[in-house]
Amino acid sequence: MPRGARLDTPGTLHHVILRGIERRDIVDDDLDRESFVSRLGRLAEESRTAIYAWALLDNHAHILMRSGLSGISTFMRRLLTGYAIFYNRRHHRYGHLFQNRYKSIICEEDSYFTELVRYIHLNPLRAGIVESLAKLDRHPWCGHGVVMGRCDAAWQDRNYVLKWFGRTEGRAKRAYREFVEKGIAQGKRPELVGGGLIRSLGGWSVVKSLRRSGAQEKGDARILGSGDFVAQVINEAEQKVRRQLAADDLIERAEKLIKDYCLEHNISIDVLHSGSRRQAVSSKRSQLALMLVNKIGLSMAETGRKLGLTTSGVAQILRRKS
Repeated sequence: MPRGARLDTPGTLHHVILRGIERRDIVDDDLDRESFVSRLGRLAEESRTAIYAWALLDNHAHILMRSGLSGISTFMRRLLTGYAIFYNRRHHRYGHLFQNRYKSIICEEDSYFTELVRYIHLNPLRAGIVESLAKLDRHPWCGHGVVMGRCDAAWQDRNYVLKWFGRTEGRAKRAYREFVEKGIAQGKRPELVGGGLIRSLGGWSVVKSLRRSGAQEKGDARILGSGDFVAQVINEAEQKVRRQLAADDLIERAEKLIKDYCLEHNISIDVLHSGSRRQAVSSKRSQLALMLVNKIGLSMAETGRKLGLTTSGVAQILRRKS
């Protein structure tokens, strides 16, 4: 079954999970860890991507992030490619370091933000990398210590996290730590590492109950949230795709019109693009410009690119013929 396309718009909250290829380690020592974390921080600042929670383990990592203007795909490509080049050079190895496709789950913020912060920050404790919550407070390869003010990572938005737990920093830190401590006994929380209807609703029994009652709830494996939230995200993504498809269709129609016109009038497309000012060529270029803008609805800038004209040149043709 083909994998679904990435869903992303600037400002979207994502739980990102990346793993080493064949579950191999992605860090061997603290120098590798420092390189990965510093690269994460630098890219977050450059792209204005908010990082709320993160945990770097030996063979995988978790990041809770809000995508910046460039979106999650560009951010993750720069992070993973840049680090993989560093790692391969340092360890004299070749080939892929990460699984080809990292996992990104769009999350409904009101319902899942604090749960995801806790889940991600407890990863080193669950994995046995640290022995206690007190050790986790000072663990440098996880965002928990940053929220607690025990580790330094100016690029992590700890203030936003603390605002969910209290108005003053002291109270918020105490409430946050108590909340994290209560999560230790909850275990792995598989419902938080993937989207889909069953996970979003809290289990298969809930889904069956809804179905028995006749209620309909929308689900998608790329999204962790309520049915209404899933529908909203998918609708926004479909609108974006429709706009792109409409633009692509417009270009295709314009190119066909130009090709057919050139065949009918025995003129080559290359001559049109050459900028020739011969009367016969100039006249046909003007006719095509009018057809592309007025009949097809192509923009003046795109019309200019197709005909070897500047945007202002297309505007002059339209003014002369109006």
